[in-house]
Amino acid sequence: MSGSEPPVSFQTRPDRYRHWRMEFDDDVAYLVMDVDERGGLRPGYELKLNSYDLGVDIELYDAVQRLRFEHPEVRAVVITSDDEKVFCAGANIRMLAASSHPWKVNFCKFTNETRCGIEDASEHSGQTYIAAVNGTASGGGYEIALACDRILLIDDRSAAVSLPEVPLLGVLPGTGGLTRVVDKRRVRRDRADVFATKPEGFKGRTAVEWGLVDEAVPRSRFEQTVRERARQAAAESTRAGERGVPLPMLEPEITADRIAYRHVTAELDGDRVTITVRAPESAAPPQVVDADFWPLAMTRELDDLILWLRTNEPERGTWVLRTTGDIDAVLAYEEAMTGGKDWLAAEIRHYYKRTLKRLDVTSRSLVALIEPGSCFAGALLETALACDRQYMLEGAELVVTDANFGAFPMANGWSRLASRFHGEDAPLRDVRGRRLGSEEAEELGLVTLALDDIDWDDEIRIALEERASLSPDALTGMEANHRFAGPETLETKIFGRLSAWQNWIFTRPGASGPDGALSKYGTGVRATFDRKRV
Repeated sequence: MSGSEPPVSFQTRPDRYRHWRMEFDDDVAYLVMDVDERGGLRPGYELKLNSYDLGVDIELYDAVQRLRFEHPEVRAVVITSDDEKVFCAGANIRMLAASSHPWKVNFCKFTNETRCGIEDASEHSGQTYIAAVNGTASGGGYEIALACDRILLIDDRSAAVSLPEVPLLGVLPGTGGLTRVVDKRRVRRDRADVFATKPEGFKGRTAVEWGLVDEAVPRSRFEQTVRERARQAAAESTRAGERGVPLPMLEPEITADRIAYRHVTAELDGDRVTITVRAPESAAPPQVVDADFWPLAMTRELDDLILWLRTNEPERGTWVLRTTGDIDAVLAYEEAMTGGKDWLAAEIRHYYKRTLKRLDVTSRSLVALIEPGSCFAGALLETALACDRQYMLEGAELVVTDANFGAFPMANGWSRLASRFHGEDAPLRDVRGRRLGSEEAEELGLVTLALDDIDWDDEIRIALEERASLSPDALTGMEANHRFAGPETLETKIFGRLSAWQNWIFTRPGASGPDGALSKYGTGVRATFDRKRV
């Protein structure tokens, strides 16, 4: 998208949705997709056949978040369509064809994160997601269904599921479709190969036999069967919560060089962004009663800021992370976030985990500055551990707590400390439960470099200037490789392997060139492919 376009906000609420409806039936929620054709986030395309753009997915992300925090009574969620013939046609092709390369990749990254958030809700919130595919689901539409625990396909001799990106568009399913088909649905690789090259996909019995869906149900029994499966899932759920916590829209103060929330601030200066997270204002945590509770409020602000910067400030390639405030206040609130056994404490913990994961996969150079007055302790220390480098000034402290040993796992399933030390036990034992000064932190491997105040300004300036002089493309690839040591999981494959391939394929002339598949789609003219394998 052009730089003249207005910035994208990720803040919305149900009464502002243009593309989704939330409906409730006791402990079952229904997310009904009803895309407004004229409601595209940018001009130049129509969202026909329930196709989607970033704006549609921003609403879906918001709905998933609200179901977790505002509706503890909801134990099962059904995603379906208001269109009897089309569930979802996937990402809008005209939108993709008109978008810049960074927009395409960031769009795919955000939709990936939203699909992973659905899976996280099923696994950790006791909200089982069921896809009621009441019409054809192609591409990203089928990928919405793939994120659900169970897929019911209407069997009407018309509705099918498909991943047509390879044969029709010369790209890959951008929200983890290939990975979920084989790793999650466990479709045999030869069948997956046939499926991903068959643009019309499969219907009914074949879709069930191949494992692409769980059930194919005749139209006459479809709605009843969906209700029965949702009721069964709700009955089996262990989710138990009291009053939900409303999530008011955030309203940061945004100027040309500053973005300010209550607890998080970003200073924009040239190619650099300095992000500061402030400790809670009170030392003792109050009862968790609303969205002002510091761990929840801070996480919401940090999450929104990451999304804002990734989408609206792509040329600011270095993010410097700082904290300020009382370490002991941070530790007191951490206990309420990680030690609590109630549903809300768990939701806040998992939300912070997902926000840190969003930071992990952000294609920016991340540098933590640990200075006197910082409060990098426990949960907040995770933000420093997520960075590519950590510099610590003499006189500063950091605190390692039990929260750093698995409360906020990375996509690889390891803690950031375990990833830092490649799973070795001795370094982990040495740092556990320690309050450390700069020399000890450097000796134990928790920071990249400890400096005194004489060298601090010059060393930091040189390091940041050197970073900014390097190739952004090379840095993105290097950082992604370094950040994900350890085991490979479904999630690391989606964000590492698939995202990297998609990133590359989006730049190839067969996809995005003037005679590529994205440009020629719908014109009746075949795309021209470079036949050399690379």
